[in-house]
Amino acid sequence: MNHYFPFKIASYAVLLSLGVFTAQAQSSESQSLTGFVPARQAAQVKLESEFKTKQSSAAFKQHLQKLSSVPHITGSKENEQVRDYIAETMRKAGWQVDIYPHDVLLPKGPGEIAVELVEPVRQPLNIREFLFKEDKYSSDPRLTPGYNAWSGSGDVTAEVVYANYGRKEDFEQLKAMGISVKDKIVLARYGGNFRGYKAQWAQAAGALGVIIFTDPADSGYMRGLTFPEGPYYSESVIQRGSLLTTPYTGDPLTPGEAALPMDAKNTPKRLDQNAVGLHKIPVTPLPYGSATDILKRMTGSRAVPAGWQGGLPYTYRLEGGKDLKVRLMVKQEKTIQRIYQVVGTLTGADFPDEWIIAGCHYDAWSYGATDPNSGTAMLLSMTETLGKLAKAGQRPRRTIKVCHWDAEEPGVIGSAEWSEQFRDELTQKAVAYMNYDAAVSGRTFGASASPSMKKLIIEATQSVQYPDSNQTVYQHWMGHKAAGNPTRVTGSSAPATLAGEPTIGNLGGGSDHIAPYMHIGIPSLSAGMEGPTLYHSQYDDLFFYDKFADPTYKMGPMMEQVVGTMTMRLANADLVPYDVARYPTDLAIHLKAAEKAIQAYAPSYSIAPVLNVVADLKKNADACEAARQNYLKSGRTDKLVELNRELRLLERSFIDPKGNAFGAWYRSLYASSDPNSGYASWMLPGFLYEASLKSTANLPDLESRYKKAIQTLSDKLLALSQGMGNPAAVGGGK
Repeated sequence: MNHYFPFKIASYAVLLSLGVFTAQAQSSESQSLTGFVPARQAAQVKLESEFKTKQSSAAFKQHLQKLSSVPHITGSKENEQVRDYIAETMRKAGWQVDIYPHDVLLPKGPGEIAVELVEPVRQPLNIREFLFKEDKYSSDPRLTPGYNAWSGSGDVTAEVVYANYGRKEDFEQLKAMGISVKDKIVLARYGGNFRGYKAQWAQAAGALGVIIFTDPADSGYMRGLTFPEGPYYSESVIQRGSLLTTPYTGDPLTPGEAALPMDAKNTPKRLDQNAVGLHKIPVTPLPYGSATDILKRMTGSRAVPAGWQGGLPYTYRLEGGKDLKVRLMVKQEKTIQRIYQVVGTLTGADFPDEWIIAGCHYDAWSYGATDPNSGTAMLLSMTETLGKLAKAGQRPRRTIKVCHWDAEEPGVIGSAEWSEQFRDELTQKAVAYMNYDAAVSGRTFGASASPSMKKLIIEATQSVQYPDSNQTVYQHWMGHKAAGNPTRVTGSSAPATLAGEPTIGNLGGGSDHIAPYMHIGIPSLSAGMEGPTLYHSQYDDLFFYDKFADPTYKMGPMMEQVVGTMTMRLANADLVPYDVARYPTDLAIHLKAAEKAIQAYAPSYSIAPVLNVVADLKKNADACEAARQNYLKSGRTDKLVELNRELRLLERSFIDPKGNAFGAWYRSLYASSDPNSGYASWMLPGFLYEASLKSTANLPDLESRYKKAIQTLSDKLLALSQGMGNPAAVGGGK
C-alpha cells in the first residue's frame, strides 16, 4: 500500500470529455464570485480554470485501487498501510503531514458469533457472504463474518418477536398490541433508524438479544437485479455496522476530552468500561437468506400491522410461537487500541490562522471502495492538484487542511477525538468543515449543509461541467434526485428548501461532520455523488465499483473539481463567502416545524416570541449582506482579518455551554443527530427533544436560550455591518 504513482496530466481527449474548457470558464465569469473584490475575481476564475485542467481519471483510479485492494478494518495492519499511503501521497504533493494518535476503546473484531435454529429443527444459519467467481475480492481470507461492533456478549436461546425496523415507535406499538419482547430474541430489519437504537430499545424492553437483517423490500430483489448481476442486496449480503449509542460522540471512555495516548503525560482519566452503558445483550446482523429460515417458521396467530410486511414471500407474523426457538451467541471483547488521524496542511500565504478543513475517514468494514475510500481517493487527487499549484507559486490565501480520519466505522471516533484535542484552536480558526465520506459512490450529486454554506455548493456546482453532457453539475442535480440509502437514512427534520433551488439536506448523524458542527459550531457541509450501494457489506469492493458505482471513472475528477472550487473560493475570498442572509430564512422554517411538533400535544402553544427575534435577525442579516456587497464592490480590503474573525464566529452563536438535554456534548442548539434514531437530523434539537417527550415543562427555558442565541447572532451581524460601513466613519478612509 505504500507505492506512489506520479500524478498524470490528463490528455486533451480526457479534458474534453470532462468539459473543463470554455463552458466552465464562461460559467464562472458570468457570475460574480461571492466574497471577492472585483480586482481579484478574474485571477480567481483563471486559477479555477487552471485547476480544472489537472484532473485525471487514471490518477483517481490508481488511488482508489491502492486504498481498496485489501480489507482494512480499523486497528488492522492493513489499515495502517492505508494510513501510510495517504501520508506519503500528501507529503509527495508538498503538504505538511501530521499524524495524531489516540488510544480509544474498541471491539477486537467480530469475536465469536453463532446463530442457529434449535426447534423445531437444528440448523446453523449462515453469517458470511457467498464467494463469487466473478468477484475475486470475495474470497479474501481476511474478510470477517457479518457483525455489529459494540454488541454485548451472551449465549441465549429463546422465542422470537418481529419488531419491524426496531424503532422507538415500533416497540411502543408492540406494547400497545399486547406483545411482550421480554426474554425473547427480537428480529428487526435494517432501515428507519441507526442500528444501535434497535439494540437500545430492545434491551430497554427486556429482550435477550437482537438479530438485524436487510429486507429485500428495502434493498433486495424487490428493487431490482441483485449482486453480482445487479447492485442490490442478494440473499447472503450482510450490513455490518456500529451499535454505539453513548450520549456523546467519540471514545466511550473519554467524553469531552481527547483520548491522548495512554503513555502521554496529559492523557485523560478514563471511565470504567462497565460504567459507560454499552449494550449488554448480544446483537448480530444476518443476510435475508438466513432471516428467511426464521420468518418462514414463525407460527404466531397475529399477522403484522400495515407497513410492517417486508419482501420475503411469507406473511410476516409478530411472534414466532412456542415451537420456534433460536440460539444467538456473541462473544466480543473490547480493549483500548491506538487509532491515527492523518492531517495534511497547506499553509495559507495571507491568512495562515484561518483554516479551511476537508475530511473523510479511511477505515472500512471491508474494502471500502465506495464507503469511504472513493472520497479518500478524490481528496488525495485534490491535494496533488493544489500541491502543484502551490509549487507554481499559487498558494492559497488561507490554510487548507485535509483530514483522513480513523475509526469512523465503529462510532465516528477519530474525528471527534481530534476535534476535542484542538477544540479551542478550531473555535478561533476554523472557517468551514466539509465532509466527503464515500463522496464518489455513483453518478447523482447530493448535499447537506448548514445554512451559510448552501450558496457555496450551488455556485460551485454551477461552474463545473457534468461529464459527457452539455449540462453543469448543478443542472444535472436539478434534474436528478439522489435516492440516498433506504437501509440507513431516514429524514427527521425536513430540509429548509427555497423555490427554484435543489434540495440541500440537513446534516444529521452517521459521519465525521458531527464534532466540528454539533460540538464546536463550525459551518459544515457534506457532499458527494450517490448511487447504488451494498452498504457495509464485504462486496463494497473494486469489482462492485467498476461494474455499478462508476465504470467510467469520470465522477472522481468531476467531484474533485466541485470540491476544489469550493475549497479555493473559501481559501481565497477576501471576505469568507458565507450566505449570511440564509440564517433567518432557515431558522423560521425550522421554528415553525418545531411549533407544529409541540402543538400536536399542546395545541395552544405558540413559538411567536422566538420568531419575533428572527424578524430582527432578518433585518440585520439583510443589512449585513448589503454592507458586504458595498464593501467588496468598492474594492476595500481594510480590516479583513478582523471582519473574517467576526464572520467565523457567527455559527458559534448556537453553541450553548449547557448543551442539549439528551447529551450535553451536543452543544449546538441549531442542529444535532436525532437521539432516538441516530442518522436523522434534528433542527433546533432542544425543542424537538421536548416534543419527543410530549412535555412543555422546559419550553420557557428553551425559548430563553434560543432567543439569546439568535439575538447573539443578530448582534454579531449588526456589528459586522457597522464594521463594513463607510471607512471614514470607522477610522478608515482612502
